[in-house]
Amino acid sequence: MPTLITGGAGYIGSHMVLDLLATGEPVIVLDDLSTGFARLVPPNVTLIRGDIGDTGLVGTIIKSHAIDAVLHFAAKIVVPDSMTDPLGYYLNNTSKARNLIEAAVNGGVKDFIFSSTAAVYGEARDMPVSEETPASPVSPYGRSKLMVEWMLQDAIRAYGLNAMILRYFNVAGADPEGRTGQSTPRATHLIKTASEAATGKRDGMSVFGTDYPTPDGTCIRDYIHVSDLARAHRLALHYMRAGGQGTVLNCAYGHGYSVMDVIKTVKRVSGIDFPVTFTERRAGDPPEIVATGAKLRTLLGWVPAYDDLETIVAHALAWERHEAAM
Repeated sequence: MPTLITGGAGYIGSHMVLDLLATGEPVIVLDDLSTGFARLVPPNVTLIRGDIGDTGLVGTIIKSHAIDAVLHFAAKIVVPDSMTDPLGYYLNNTSKARNLIEAAVNGGVKDFIFSSTAAVYGEARDMPVSEETPASPVSPYGRSKLMVEWMLQDAIRAYGLNAMILRYFNVAGADPEGRTGQSTPRATHLIKTASEAATGKRDGMSVFGTDYPTPDGTCIRDYIHVSDLARAHRLALHYMRAGGQGTVLNCAYGHGYSVMDVIKTVKRVSGIDFPVTFTERRAGDPPEIVATGAKLRTLLGWVPAYDDLETIVAHALAWERHEAAM
């Protein structure tokens, strides 16, 4: 039976499509193309342009394609934007997800995998965080995702839906074969913006805050290669189809890099010394967020293939050069 991938024309979703296709899994993509790109979806994959909040549309897709699993990636993801447009984030990330879950339950979908975020932890006191660390988000983005986690937990109890919640840390890099990558305009992800600066798409880049309680004063994050993240989803899907019960899993490598560490790495790998300006902190940015990642490895047997910052950066730079040549 096919798997429905919402947001499958976007950054992470398009990598998920490629990963499942490589193992012979049929997929259907639902994407409104507000931030995704049809060109990132392979021509042999059915792409349906539509809204995840349209229960009638989703119900029709589930029935007509005999969907038995949903992998939900579609969402707004920019933390600073969520601070200025919280209602937009609650509409897109929470309200529409509620409709998607309803359509899945009514359509008899067995397994549901939700792309959540490390932002649910907020400014956790102890590092690294584990899945048992209390959720205390400090941004509407993090809250909008946590609300969906709660809805799924209730749906598990009430309807027997099997749901896996994967909390992403900082996703970066691009497909090693150059088939897809992050193409979103105005992207705020650090490795993406630094790679754009290195390849001339930007005149330079900004560092938001140098007075955090970290060794060099800049924020520390746990970066995970997007292809390793896609593999984690595939393993989670196979685990659930084999009878495993869904749970909450952190998707991370278990070690962090500061903003300045990343910028230095991008400059070194690219050979370009682009301008960097320093400015005030952004609202909603915790000083540090790093996870253990142990539960993911133990439960699913996940072994990352690209746990190396220079490799992640090299793949991101290759994608930027590819995009510039198009």
